[in-house]
Amino acid sequence: MNFNHDPIDLPYEDLVAETTPKGRTYFTPSGNALKSITTVLGAKKKEALLEWRKRVGEEEANRISRHATTRGSAVHNIAERYLNNEENYLNGESMPHVLFSWKTIRKILDERVNNIRSQETPLYSDTLRVAGRVDLIADFDNEPAIIDFKTSSRRKSRDDIHTYFMQACAYSFMLQELTEIEIEKLVILMVVDNDPNPIIFEEKREDWIDPLIAEITEYYEKYC
Repeated sequence: MNFNHDPIDLPYEDLVAETTPKGRTYFTPSGNALKSITTVLGAKKKEALLEWRKRVGEEEANRISRHATTRGSAVHNIAERYLNNEENYLNGESMPHVLFSWKTIRKILDERVNNIRSQETPLYSDTLRVAGRVDLIADFDNEPAIIDFKTSSRRKSRDDIHTYFMQACAYSFMLQELTEIEIEKLVILMVVDNDPNPIIFEEKREDWIDPLIAEITEYYEKYC
C-alpha cells in the first residue's frame, strides 16, 4: 500500500512539553502553559488506578503496565512508519504480541485509510486551555477524520470509552482553532489482546463538545 500525503500546515514545528507526577503541560508559541488533554481526562481515574495497584500488588501492576505501554507504543510506531510509506516499517520488531496486534489493524489501514494529513502532531487550544498530540488526521472511508489508536486487554463498549471520544473531539477543536479546518468525524481504532478483530468506533464531534467542555471546566476548578 502506498498512502497519499496531503500535510496540514501549522504555524509552528513543535511544542515544548514538561511532564511531572501531576501530569503533562505544553507551552505554546505565545508562552501559555496548557494542560495535556490526556492529563485532564485521566484525572478522575487516578484514584481508581491507585486502588487497583493496591489490590494486585506493585510488582504485578508494574508488569501489566509495562506490557500495555510497550505494546501500545510499538503498535503505534509501526503504524506511523507504515502510513509514512517506510519500507522497513517493522524496524526489527519481533515480539509476537506486538506483531499480532499490528496484523489486526493493517488490513483496516489498507482498506479504509488514505490521504494522510498529519501524524503525531502537537495541537493546542487557548480557548479550551488544553493541548496534546493527535495520532492521525486522515481520510477514513473517504471522509476526513481524527483517528486515535488505542490498545486494550479486553473488548470495550462505547460506554466504556467516553473519554476517548472527548479526546478526539478536543483534537478536532484544536485543529480548527489553529487552521480553520473543520473535521466532524472521530474514529477510535482499538486493538484488543489476543483478539483478531479490532473494534472501530465512529462518532460525531458535535456530540462530544459539551461533555468535553464540562470535563475541562471541572478539572480546572478541582485541580488547578
